[in-house]
Amino acid sequence: MFTGTQIDDALYDELEEALLLADTGVQATQRLLTELRRRVKESKATEPAAVKALLADALTELLRPLQKPLVIGEHQPTVIMVVGVNGAGKTTSIGKLTWHLAHEGAHVLLAAADTFRAAAREQLGVWADRNTVEIVSQEGGDPAAVSFDAVQAGKARGKDVVLVDTAGRLPTQLHLMEELKKIRRVITKAEPSAPHEVLLVIDGNTGQNALAQVRAFDDALQLTGLIVTKLDGTAKGGVLAAIAQERPVPVYFIGVGEKLEDLETFDAREFAQALLG
Repeated sequence: MFTGTQIDDALYDELEEALLLADTGVQATQRLLTELRRRVKESKATEPAAVKALLADALTELLRPLQKPLVIGEHQPTVIMVVGVNGAGKTTSIGKLTWHLAHEGAHVLLAAADTFRAAAREQLGVWADRNTVEIVSQEGGDPAAVSFDAVQAGKARGKDVVLVDTAGRLPTQLHLMEELKKIRRVITKAEPSAPHEVLLVIDGNTGQNALAQVRAFDDALQLTGLIVTKLDGTAKGGVLAAIAQERPVPVYFIGVGEKLEDLETFDAREFAQALLG
């Protein structure tokens, strides 16, 4: 696209189409193209090849507010509630996040509060074993009660972090957001300053649907950060631009593969350059 001979309307039209196909969304795409035209004019660029670098700069600027580190240590323990729909990679992300935190010297306790899905408890148990960390779990227990017990245990055992895995889908008679709000309230009863982080795990392949999830979970739970999974080359990833435009919740980590260490801190410039190839 950037190998043509001139910067003209046809190039901008192609860019607009490419950005929309990459799930960047209409508003963010318009913002990026307006900013790009301004930068092209200001820099007096004449070669389409130069446009790519200018677009990377504009995209980096749009994504910059999402670049923020997860800070551990201000609270003892730091209580992190992790939410997300089934299939987004929530439990796997918790396993990777546990590895990441343990690697930095933090003592982590896991709470298996997704009690409706038996496989979730077992899956989290496997991650606990792989990371050699403790886990608080009850068979068929109340998710809020498990969360309460875990926060209490984390305080009593001097843990640095308590990671609470929650349900991504419930039996139809229960409303997911109401159940998650209840967990949030009960965590606060166990520790008035908690939860210190409410992280939403979203699948980078789901495009504009991911933005809808950010809206819904943020409205219900006041999100503090995102983990974006499955950005391993197949995902378009442009949805982060749409999120930055409409609901700039920080992206703490991106998942780029299956291995434990394949959870990377989000870097706006690196991501912008990767997105543009």
